[in-house]
Amino acid sequence: MEEQIPTIEYNTENTERADGKKLARVHSIESFGSVDGPGIRFIVFLKGCAMRCQYCHNPDTWDTHSDELVTADELLAKAIRFKSYWGAKGGITVSGGEALLQIDFLIEFFRKAKELGINTCLDTSAQPFHRTGVFFEKFEELMKYTDLLLFDIKHIDSDEHKKLTGWPNENILDCVRYLSEIGKPIWIRHVLVPTITDKEAYLLRLREFIASLNNVEKIEVLPYHTLGIYKWENLNMPYPLKGIPEPTPEQVQLAQQILEGKA
Repeated sequence: MEEQIPTIEYNTENTERADGKKLARVHSIESFGSVDGPGIRFIVFLKGCAMRCQYCHNPDTWDTHSDELVTADELLAKAIRFKSYWGAKGGITVSGGEALLQIDFLIEFFRKAKELGINTCLDTSAQPFHRTGVFFEKFEELMKYTDLLLFDIKHIDSDEHKKLTGWPNENILDCVRYLSEIGKPIWIRHVLVPTITDKEAYLLRLREFIASLNNVEKIEVLPYHTLGIYKWENLNMPYPLKGIPEPTPEQVQLAQQILEGKA
């Protein structure tokens, strides 16, 4: 029997002011991002994530609570100050945590950004995604105002995905298929973790899946790194991948070639 994926709750608290304006729970902001989407970008990292990726370098974003609650207008006012640096391809990227957990805010934020002619990019792992009910209606609305998605596929195998993140991946892959169906541009991202995601059989399966899509503009293999271990220690949490080495440049290059169908 196919495993039922639990529905993740979103917009659970502190998401609307008395005047009806949506509020975002913000973790941090990067004014001059150069790796999370095309061009120079204003990046907003939102709080909250249901997945527990063993290699997460920002476990401090998991908790939904935040002392910084801001409206779309307030964030846009901050972003626009840097617009002259964006060039023709830059814009705003919203990341996390998992940004889709604050989908009501995202809709308002991206809609207002598009009204100002700003390029919008969503960095997501899509764990809340399902093609039913209110969430899907909101997701369809959000896509009207989203120019590009950076889509992080943690693992192509659902059982291994669950070991790595705490969740299976059927709904995540279905989200990618849906985005392909509507022709929404995506960049596929895949973190290469030695002994976990670097096996050739898994990379070939992921390549086969990518080849079935018609909306992939770019594939990025991201090397696993240990720069976030100190955050786990600060949160008094044992780091689950202790002892796993970072991949070599040659391993990353080979994985990139496999996913691009060149090896």
